[in-house]
Amino acid sequence: MTDKNSLDKTSRTGLRLAATALTGTVALYIALVAFGNITDFDTNREFVRHVLAMDTTFKDQDLMWRAITSHSLQDGAYLAIIAWETAAAAILVMATALWAIGLRRGDVTPARRMSTAGLLMILLLFGAGFLAIGGEWFAMWQSKTWNGLDAATRNVTVAGIALLLVHLPGMDKERAGRQ
Repeated sequence: MTDKNSLDKTSRTGLRLAATALTGTVALYIALVAFGNITDFDTNREFVRHVLAMDTTFKDQDLMWRAITSHSLQDGAYLAIIAWETAAAAILVMATALWAIGLRRGDVTPARRMSTAGLLMILLLFGAGFLAIGGEWFAMWQSKTWNGLDAATRNVTVAGIALLLVHLPGMDKERAGRQ
């Protein structure tokens, strides 16, 4: 028979393992995205250029003034996206390592903090960057060819779920008297 404290520790360990796995999954994903954008630079550069130029939207004159057609500005935006992805990947890889260390030591506070930073970066990139700015400001939703809203929504969903999991009660440092 398991006593209440053992069940609490078992539940806490399960949550921590899940947080570790999900943080690691998001870290792997965004690291592969950044790697792909660096090693196959032109593919997604074209995506960013078309979205910012708004050249595959309905070309409503009330919106077209928002278009950015300068290749230098478009490429600068793309480089900023890659830098942001790379930084988020590095932070989430470190967070995953901190989760593994925290599982052994019983204190996952540093892992929670690092995960929070990295996951918020993902939410900002795909939520604010792709959904809000790309989707609405540059009317990406109007494009049949250069529309990344579904992928952005998946990324926001996974990162949001991971962030919620990381912040569930009971993830904090084990208290004295509880094992």
